[in-house]
Amino acid sequence: MAVDTSPRTTTWTHVDGEWLPGNPPLIGPTSHAMWLASTVFDGARWFDGIAPDLDLHCQRINRSALAMGLKPVKTPEEIEALAWEGIKKFDGKTPLYIKPMYWGEHGTAGSVVAVDGESTRFALCLFEAPLGGQGGISLTVSPFRRPSPETAMTDAKAGSLYPNSGRMILEAKKRGFDNALACDMNGNVAETASSNVFMVKDGIVYTPVANRTFLAGITRARVIGLLRQEGFEVREETLSVEQFMAADEIFTSGNFSKVVGVTRLDGREFQPGPIARKALELYMDWAYGRSASEE
Repeated sequence: MAVDTSPRTTTWTHVDGEWLPGNPPLIGPTSHAMWLASTVFDGARWFDGIAPDLDLHCQRINRSALAMGLKPVKTPEEIEALAWEGIKKFDGKTPLYIKPMYWGEHGTAGSVVAVDGESTRFALCLFEAPLGGQGGISLTVSPFRRPSPETAMTDAKAGSLYPNSGRMILEAKKRGFDNALACDMNGNVAETASSNVFMVKDGIVYTPVANRTFLAGITRARVIGLLRQEGFEVREETLSVEQFMAADEIFTSGNFSKVVGVTRLDGREFQPGPIARKALELYMDWAYGRSASEE
């Protein structure tokens, strides 16, 4: 029986100058991207008429493309304008995920493993995706590690990095947890399998220092800045699992769900934390307030 390839929510994709509904067939079996994983993407959010930091996400996708050896064929400004064009195709009732993508169609002459940057293709995909994370999430320390920049394309938001995240999540779910706390190759905490992570101890907010083993996210930077503006001390440091186990509270940040509290880390239970709630409040106040000031 053939697999149903239709998307699970309403979806529109802009490719080669036109908007197409559903899940258009764009990559074939000889495409470099399907065969050898030359894909990068980014993800922004739209909800309630606003798209926080959309411009920064559109800038980062081009940096990821260059890191992969691809050739950006759209400017960040063009991608942002297309995103707002695509948003108008939806009914405005459900939050959207905004996903610009680049991929390679061919390998280089004489070495198919290396992508031919001149064969770069672009698509912008938007689909309905409610904001998640309400009620908090549980974490377990993953037995798998984040790679170092010497071993993987860690400086790009590359599709090839995500199977490692996927196996972390699947392994965690088998043990009754929602997500996994991921360490780097030295055993220090890097992030979760799908978001950046913070901990609070004695009123001080800590987050793993950006050591190029994980993507230090746009939402992470925004949360750090907002907390500091509010007067909180935020430290970016090398952090151990033991420090997280002894924390007063833990929360995550990411584009998909913004700020989410952690209710359990392995055998340690956590109550919903006041600083996590404040971080989400500050983020949403900034997002809605900035939109109003720009109109």
